[in-house]
Amino acid sequence: MASAQSSKAPEGHSANNPVGQGRDPDTDMFMNKILVIEDEPEMRRNLIAILRLERFHPLAAENGQIGVELAKKEKPDLILCDVMMPKLDGYGVIAALRASAETVAIPFIFLTAKGEKPEVRAGMNLGADDYLTKPVAKADLLAAIRSRLERADQQAVPDFKPNFESATPLEMAFGLTPRVAETLLWLTQGKTNGEIATILGNSESTVKKHVLEIFEKLGVETRTAASLRALEVLSSQAARR
Repeated sequence: MASAQSSKAPEGHSANNPVGQGRDPDTDMFMNKILVIEDEPEMRRNLIAILRLERFHPLAAENGQIGVELAKKEKPDLILCDVMMPKLDGYGVIAALRASAETVAIPFIFLTAKGEKPEVRAGMNLGADDYLTKPVAKADLLAAIRSRLERADQQAVPDFKPNFESATPLEMAFGLTPRVAETLLWLTQGKTNGEIATILGNSESTVKKHVLEIFEKLGVETRTAASLRALEVLSSQAARR
């Protein structure tokens, strides 16, 4: 199976290289801009090669500090970030990006050598959208990227300015228990049942029960409908205080 460690190719644009316009030169179509923050040169080059072959517009950063600077400058459509790096590790990167209004909503995927649950939970609690264990199979990498880009498009609701800091407004608005309200809070941010289970330390079956309870309480039948109801509450003046 092909993986991100299986081929060599020149790197994409970096902090020191000129950045293109994000368009396919053959079709003049817009290409999604993806920032790769990875300190291991071969892994970084191979990820860039895969992205370029798949008609993405890759950007490269060799450490977390440069990655944060490049993310704020270029506003990529998605970020792939290693966890363990010099100068600023992956946790520091996502903390910095989630603290900035300009980069808070950029889909963020961690690349981890271990994939252990405490490490994954720590990253997702900081706002990561997904994680992949290295070496990354090409099919898994592309599936994760496309899934997160699709979710970002679906959740682009410009009229809403939600505050995701607390689930308390959801408890009060819908009469939910604290745990069920937390499930709705993460569901609204596009997390799957498995991801919510990891974040909250529950079993996936428990999360599924919570989701069904949410549907019943809110009088909806889909996750999208539940998310829209929650966004309305989280965007209210009371929730932003």
